[in-house]
Amino acid sequence: MPAPLAGLTVLDFSPLLPGPFATRILADLGAKVIRIESPDRPDLVRQGPPFVAGVAAGHAYLNRNKQSLALNLKAPGALAAVLRLVVQADVLVEQFRPGVMARLGLDYTTLQAHNPRLVYCSITGYGQTGPLRDRAGHDINYLALTGLSAGSGRQQSGPPPQGLQVADVAGGSLHAVIGILAALRQREQDGLGQHIDISMSDCAFHLNALAAAGQLAADCDTPAEGGLLNGGSHYDYYRCRDNRWLAVGSLEPPFLIALCQAIGLPELAARFGIDPAQAKRQLAARLAEQDRASWEAVFASVDACVEPVLSLPEALDSELARARGWVVDVAIGDDTVRQPAMPIRFSRAEAVYGQAGGAVGEHGRTILREAGLDEMEIAALQAAGALGPACDADLQQ
Repeated sequence: MPAPLAGLTVLDFSPLLPGPFATRILADLGAKVIRIESPDRPDLVRQGPPFVAGVAAGHAYLNRNKQSLALNLKAPGALAAVLRLVVQADVLVEQFRPGVMARLGLDYTTLQAHNPRLVYCSITGYGQTGPLRDRAGHDINYLALTGLSAGSGRQQSGPPPQGLQVADVAGGSLHAVIGILAALRQREQDGLGQHIDISMSDCAFHLNALAAAGQLAADCDTPAEGGLLNGGSHYDYYRCRDNRWLAVGSLEPPFLIALCQAIGLPELAARFGIDPAQAKRQLAARLAEQDRASWEAVFASVDACVEPVLSLPEALDSELARARGWVVDVAIGDDTVRQPAMPIRFSRAEAVYGQAGGAVGEHGRTILREAGLDEMEIAALQAAGALGPACDADLQQ
C-alpha cells in the first residue's frame, strides 16, 4: 500500500529533538526527507548513549528513513547548492534561533522568491516575536513559564522533572506536523506556501486545555494537588506493599463503585462524597496492603480504570504493546534495530520503515546529483571545504 505523504520532499535543517521528531513522522509517512547537517558541529543526539551498530540509538530513531547531506552552509558554493534543493522541495524545517537562517541567506522571504510553493516551518523555544525570542531554553523552562509545572507534582515537594520532553515533542514536534500538513492543504487550493512559526512555549500552553480554559473563563486557578486531575482527588498514583505503583483513574461514579467493591470496601465509594481527603487516605492504606501483582490480578477483570504503573521494559513486553505493534525492526547497516513504530494506523496506507539514521552526510553524492549538480560542481564544493568527510567518501565511490 502507498505511504500517505509519498511524493513530498522535505529539507530538514533541525538538530536535537523537536524538529527531527517532526520530520521523522513525515518520513515515516512516506515523505522524502533530506537532512542538511554541519560536517564539523555534530548534532548532540548523535553523541548520546546507548549506541547500536556504532550509531546513537536516539539518532537512529529520530532520523529514520532520512537522507543526510553534510554541508558547511558558510562555505563558498554551499548556498547555491541549497537553493538547487529548495526549488525542488515542498517543505523546509529549521530549528535555529530567530535570525540565524536570515544570516545564512536561507530565511523564508529569500527562499519564497525561489520557490513560492515552499512551506517553511520554524521551530523555536519562544517564537519569532516577543520578548524572549532570542533567549535559550529547554523543555523544563517552557513548562515552567506556561503554568504547566506549577499545576503538577505535590505541594510539599514541588513540580517533578518529567521523564520525557513534553513541550518539545507533544508541543513543538506534533504542532509542527499539524501546521505543515495544514499549510500543504491550503497550498492545494491557492498554489502558495507560507511561513509557520512554531513556539514550543506557545504549544506547551496549548496542551493545558482544561486548566487554562477554567482560569481564563472563570478565574479558577488549579495549583498542585488542587484539582481533579493533579492529585486533588482520588485520581492518583498509589504505592503497593512491594513499592510498586497503581494508577487509579476511577473518576466516574460507576468506576469508583467498581474500585471500592474490588478492594473489599464497598462503603468507601459513598465516603468520597462526604470527606474525600479521608476516603483517599483509606484507599491508599488499603492498596498498600498487597503487592502490585495481587492487585493486577484483582483488577484484570474489573472495569474500574485501574492499571499498574509499568517500567518501560515491562510496557514494551506487554500484551498491549505486542497487539498494537508498538515496536518495529528497522534496518541499520547489515543488521536491524528495534524502534518505536509509527502509532497512526491507516486503512489503506502504510508507514515506511526503510532504514535507521546513519552517518553524517552518507547520502551526499545521491542528494547532490538528484538536485542537478554535475561532477564539476560537486568537485568545486568539495574543494571549497563545503562537504563533510562522509560525503567525501561517498564521492569516491
